[in-house]
Amino acid sequence: MTWQNTPYHHLANVKGAGVDCAQLLIEVYYAVGILERIDVGFYPKDWHLHRSEEVYLAWVEKYCDPDFEPRPGNIALFKFGRCISHAGIITKWPRLIHSYVKHGVVVAAASDAELKGRLYGFYNPFKD
Repeated sequence: MTWQNTPYHHLANVKGAGVDCAQLLIEVYYAVGILERIDVGFYPKDWHLHRSEEVYLAWVEKYCDPDFEPRPGNIALFKFGRCISHAGIITKWPRLIHSYVKHGVVVAAASDAELKGRLYGFYNPFKD
């Protein structure tokens, strides 16, 4: 929750200065000791609009297991463009914290206009 109001910035991962949705997940789960620091390399801002390859999903599935329940701390994945390309951390379903292009890091509901109808599924980062 300490990331709230951090502006959206593609490829950034600095609390208070800028972060995108993928880097937010990496930094939060790293900070609480769930994941090691991950370097996903460069990714274009609009990659999801021009490809069908599930790049984002592949990274999530490398470190997380699918879950059928929207549990606090789990990841909710969303489809924008042609593939899964956005995520947030569930606080209390349907609420989640995410970094969104227009708003930066905010707590929002999965039913809000930007996310409504885009939910793909839930993933558990507490993989053994």
